[in-house]
Amino acid sequence: MKNSKFIWSNGEMIPWENATVHVMAHALHYGSSVFEGIRCYETPDGPTLFRLDAHIERLYDSAKLYRFDVPYSAEQLTQACRDSISQNGLTSAYIRPLIFRGAGSLGVVANADVPVDVIVAAMEWGAYLGEEGMTKGVDCCVSSWTRTTSASIPVLSKAGGHYLNAQLIGGEARRNGFDEGISVSAAGTISEGSAENIFLVRGGKIFTPPLCASILGGITRDSAIALAGDLGYEVVEEQLPRELMYVADEMFMTGTAAEITPVRSVDRIEIGSGSRGPITEDIQAAFFGLFDGTTEDKRNWLQTVS
Repeated sequence: MKNSKFIWSNGEMIPWENATVHVMAHALHYGSSVFEGIRCYETPDGPTLFRLDAHIERLYDSAKLYRFDVPYSAEQLTQACRDSISQNGLTSAYIRPLIFRGAGSLGVVANADVPVDVIVAAMEWGAYLGEEGMTKGVDCCVSSWTRTTSASIPVLSKAGGHYLNAQLIGGEARRNGFDEGISVSAAGTISEGSAENIFLVRGGKIFTPPLCASILGGITRDSAIALAGDLGYEVVEEQLPRELMYVADEMFMTGTAAEITPVRSVDRIEIGSGSRGPITEDIQAAFFGLFDGTTEDKRNWLQTVS
């Protein structure tokens, strides 16, 4: 990640180094924050935001689930995302809107007068799981930590505190020499990676866990499902047993940071040919084709910054 010059903070564009928060901020102590990750791609039409409206909508859904009163409108944050790209002179970037409870209460349940702060940062950030992994695939393992469920927290909210679970899943994997970890339920059904949704290919069909599998409703996941349909592939959303990964013909992960990343092994068991499969490659090509013009943007997913 490369620092930028400016960050939008509570309605103002301020120098990156001045975007600080008090050590008694409620979010720092109790994880009371919600956020988004949004990609801006360099295209023939200039810097272009991918599915900005869907991301902003999910951000406000996340805030609603945690009863945050957001002091800015969706239109204001949409403009803040655009300004964060243009005023930093970026052409390709990762954007991080963040809504969090500030300083003013040490109680677990924040007082009503605790401020809700909002920032939008944009920065250069490459492939989350490595450039090589985009073609050769990544090595994953099933984590000993299960994914938290909607019985405990609103899993569909993209909240800061939720990512302690993700840190355990991903951190365990990396300490043991893998690129990423995968969580399964207590019943042994597949949930997701530490920060990615999961797809399996078997017998020409594409399978992915449903929302009720304690997954985040990924926007890149939704995009991959739509693009797969455009290519003529059948996508099945259903509960999937852990062992289906080991006998899959192909496997890939999706996410704003991970984009479309092939998986070449799970628990040191080779998936298919042990490299990126043809269906995964087709979906990758359709996805990245949106940004060079080879894939038609028939759903109006792209919004130029200017």
